[in-house]
Amino acid sequence: MQHATPSATAPGSSQPWYKVLYIQVLIAIALGVLLGYVAPDAAKAMKWLGDAFIALIKMMIAPIIFCTIVHGIASIGDLKKVGRVGLKALIYFEVVSSLALVIGVIVGEIVQPGAGFGATAEQLDAKAVAGYVSKAQADSTVAHIMAIIPKSYFDAFAGGDLLQILLISVLTGVVITGLGERGKPAIHAIEAAGEIFFRIIGMIVKLAPIGAFGAMAYTIGQYGIGKLGNLAGLVATFYLTSLLFVLVVLGLIARFSGFSILKFLAYIKDELLIVLGTSSSETVLPHMMQKMKRLGASDSVVGLVIPTGYSFNLDGTNIYMTLATLFLAQAVGADLSFGQYATIIAVAMLTSKGASGVTGAGFITLAATLAAIPGNPVPVAAMALILGIDKFMSECRALTNLVGNGVACVVVSRWEGELDPVKLREVMANPLAIGTEIADEKPVPVAP
Repeated sequence: MQHATPSATAPGSSQPWYKVLYIQVLIAIALGVLLGYVAPDAAKAMKWLGDAFIALIKMMIAPIIFCTIVHGIASIGDLKKVGRVGLKALIYFEVVSSLALVIGVIVGEIVQPGAGFGATAEQLDAKAVAGYVSKAQADSTVAHIMAIIPKSYFDAFAGGDLLQILLISVLTGVVITGLGERGKPAIHAIEAAGEIFFRIIGMIVKLAPIGAFGAMAYTIGQYGIGKLGNLAGLVATFYLTSLLFVLVVLGLIARFSGFSILKFLAYIKDELLIVLGTSSSETVLPHMMQKMKRLGASDSVVGLVIPTGYSFNLDGTNIYMTLATLFLAQAVGADLSFGQYATIIAVAMLTSKGASGVTGAGFITLAATLAAIPGNPVPVAAMALILGIDKFMSECRALTNLVGNGVACVVVSRWEGELDPVKLREVMANPLAIGTEIADEKPVPVAP
C-alpha cells in the first residue's frame, strides 16, 4: 500500500503556523496544563475528550494492522523472506530490549532513587493496587500463550488485542501468499480496504489537539503539578535514563544505520507530541507506518516490523520495569541477590510483551514482575508508593517505545537491503521541512 507524499512544506511557509498539527498539539497540551492548575474540577471533567480520541484511534488499529501485515507478507511473495525478516526483527528486538532492562538496573544501582525512603509494610496501602495485583496473578507464561489465541477469527477484531491481531494477520498473509494467482483478488481487496482505513485515520488525526488537551487537563487536575515533587527523584531518574537510552544507545544504532537520531526525532515530532498528550503510542501507529515508508523503508518491512514492535520492542517499558523494581526494593529496604536480579530481568522480558504503550499496562506488568521475584523481597503492595506518579511516567514509556520502534524499522530495512538511501538522505537533510500532516495525505494507486 503506497500513499502520496505530502508536499514538503516547512511550518509557516505555505500555511499559517496555527494550522500545523504539532503546533496545535503543543498549544493544546499547554492549555490542558493551565486548566488543570487553575480549575482542577473543570479539568477532570475534560477526561472524556482524551478517552474519546484514543477510542477513535484504537477503533482503527485492528483493521489497519491486519491490512498492512497481510499486504506486506503477500507483496513479498516469498515465505522464506517473510521468515527471514521476522527473525531479524525479533533478534534486534530482544537484543535492544535486554539492553534497556540492564540499563535500568545499572542506573537504579548507581542513582539509588529509593534509598532512605524508609517505607514499612504497615505504611503500604495494599487496597490501592489490588486491581493491578489481581490482573498480574493471572499473568503466567501459559496465560500469555493462551491469550494470543482468539476465541474466533473475528473475535480478535472485536477485542482489539494486538497479539491476537498479529497472529491472524500473519496466518492470513501466509495463506494468501501460498495461493499464488488465486490469492491476487484477495490482495487487491485488502489493499483497497487499507486505503479506506488510512483515509479514516486522516480524518481522526485532525482531532489530536482536542484529545491531547482533554488528557493533559485531566492528568494535572486529578494529580496536580505538585504531585511530581513527591517522588521527583524517581521521575527525574526515569526520564533522564530514557533520554540517555534514546540519545546514546539508539543514537549509536542510528549512526551505524546512516542517520542522525536527533534529525529522526525532529522528523516524528508530530507523533511524539500526540503521544505526550495521550500517554499511548498506539494513537500514532498508523502515522508511524506511513512515515517509515516515506523515510525509505520498504512496505513489506514496515508492515511487519512496526506492528510487531508494538508488542515485542518496548524499550521504555523495559527501562521502567527494572528501574521501578529497584526503586521499590530500595524504598522498603530489601537487598536483592544476583539471582533475584537475573529473575527480574528474565520475568520483565516476558511480562512486558504486549504492553503496547497503553496507559496502565506497564503498571500491571510491574506487579507481575514483583510477584515473580524469588523470596518475595518486595511486596506487591509497595507499588502503592508510585501509584500516584505512574501516570506521569507512562508518557515517557510510550515516547521511548515509539522512538525505539521507528529506529528498529530503519535498521531492519537496511539489514534486509530494502532501505532507500536516497529517500533517507533527503528526509534527514532537512526533517523539519518534510510534510508531516498525515491528515492531509491522499492515497494514490499502487504501481504495477
